Amino acid sequence: MNLHLPDAAKQGVLLRYLPDRFLPFVQLARMDRPIGWWLLLLPCWWSSALAASAAHHVLNVAQLVLLMVGAMAMRGAGSTYNDIVDRDLDARVTRTKHRPIPSGRVTTQQAAAFLGLQCLVGLAVLLCFNPFTIRLGFASLGIVLIYPFMKRITSWPQAVLGLAFAWGGLLGWAAYTGALAWAPVCLYGAAIFWTMGYDTIYALQDIADDSIVGIKSTARFFGQHVRRGIGLLYAVALGLAALALVLAGAGLWGWLGLCGFAAHLCWQITRIEADNTHRALMLFRSNRDAGLLLFAGLALEACVRAYS
Repeated sequence: MNLHLPDAAKQGVLLRYLPDRFLPFVQLARMDRPIGWWLLLLPCWWSSALAASAAHHVLNVAQLVLLMVGAMAMRGAGSTYNDIVDRDLDARVTRTKHRPIPSGRVTTQQAAAFLGLQCLVGLAVLLCFNPFTIRLGFASLGIVLIYPFMKRITSWPQAVLGLAFAWGGLLGWAAYTGALAWAPVCLYGAAIFWTMGYDTIYALQDIADDSIVGIKSTARFFGQHVRRGIGLLYAVALGLAALALVLAGAGLWGWLGLCGFAAHLCWQITRIEADNTHRALMLFRSNRDAGLLLFAGLALEACVRAYS
């Protein structure tokens, strides 16, 4: 059996050098697909940088590193949990049938033990933050637990994924300040709609199989109007991000970062082809660069303010 999964990074270091016996766990945690933890991490970094900018302070680099480790651990835990819940559905979808559990390379019990280990890493990271952030982090667990079931009952599972993946839009600010404000709430909303947009692009890969096995998605819901639907989701995301910058009193660099982010999202919309699965995966992955453009602007804004 080919151990390489279709949406994995083909030249990833983990795939080249790890012994074969570890590869199923790498795949369970999606460490062969780093785009997932990047997309979970970026709202955290946006929020932390926006808080630093609003306070006219420097970036907290140690906090950014902790947020990265936490995002990697919790992305892995969430993916492992998702694979446990979806093991029967995954066996019936071309893109997912060779994942570790449906292919028989990992048992459900082994996956559950691995899930627990990843959760312990995430907990260790969370406990490094202030008490308010710890409580806020635990508050996201309910959303994470229900997400895998949403594709069975609603055409908008991407909205629930957005609620979970965008949580960092609140966490980064809370970790920096020990509280929340309207600016991070708006940034959280922006990240929700951004997530809904890029995950709709991702879901274009599975439309044919999803219609057979009964999996629902916004890609299927929008149908022939998918480009317009994603454009609307991205437009709302940009509007909420702009409101967050206004509320935080962002300056030139923050707005330039948002402009770069907006330009990238517009480019994505022009490139969408509903029946081109290779293009869909490429555009989905490109959202790391889109998110980094916004973070770069916010980070520069914080640096300029701190030293001016």
